[in-house]
Amino acid sequence: MNMKLSVIIVNYNVTQLLRNCLLSIQKYVKGIEYEVIVIDNASVDTSWKDLISEFPDVHFIPSTTNGGFSKANNQAISTAKGEYLLLLNPDTEFEDFYMADLLDFADSKADFGCLGVRMHDAKGNFLPESKRSVPDMFNSFEKLFTNFKKNNSKSYYRNDISEEAIAEVEVITGAFLLIKKEVYEKSGGLDEAYFMYGEDIDLCYTLLMKGYKNYYYGKAPLLHHKGESTVKNEMYLERFYGAMQIFIDKYYKETKPLQYSFLKTGLKLRYQLEKIKLK
Repeated sequence: MNMKLSVIIVNYNVTQLLRNCLLSIQKYVKGIEYEVIVIDNASVDTSWKDLISEFPDVHFIPSTTNGGFSKANNQAISTAKGEYLLLLNPDTEFEDFYMADLLDFADSKADFGCLGVRMHDAKGNFLPESKRSVPDMFNSFEKLFTNFKKNNSKSYYRNDISEEAIAEVEVITGAFLLIKKEVYEKSGGLDEAYFMYGEDIDLCYTLLMKGYKNYYYGKAPLLHHKGESTVKNEMYLERFYGAMQIFIDKYYKETKPLQYSFLKTGLKLRYQLEKIKLK
């Protein structure tokens, strides 16, 4: 039996959440030849090492420096043996036996790019970043400056697609991203210019430009303890808005100058507003 799936998890100071994540994989991923690779991104909290004896089948990789989310994923992926990769956040938990169905679905699509699932938080609230559009002048204005939730618009958060649907979308989240290893490598993988945030949008956009299709699979639920390893401080703001700047510099500066200047100004303004809020 060939190795079908490599689950890639980047850990950073969330040992207890990582443990729950690994237990959920053990419980729900059945009928598939798979491996789990955990790379620790130089956590200050070294208690993750206690998990090595608890999960002897998991391949743990310690990283001595934290070079960011993209870099850690790429390092772990270089050791992966699976036909498919599942990039998975350590603060997520499987809730059902759907992994084999997702792989069958992926196998059935000739132009399969990547796939994401229906994420919700611990209170059961749907997380809208489960299905998104590529940022452009119109949907970014809506995201940056309004709380506008028009139900039938092809908005940033694809409110026109129901939460339980299975549909083509442009962007899914890197918290749960299923992709063929060969496709990941062909498209250059996660761009290491991004430290954290934005790299999933970039990868999804790259796949679309190469003619692949990305999918949202709303029948599969995933618990995401969102932002547990993220403190909303000035560094977070710098990384988040910095990531968006990298994206527009890379894709819009030359080809869409009008959108570029609009988005650049919008990002700068929103960044300043968020900074004021912190004070």
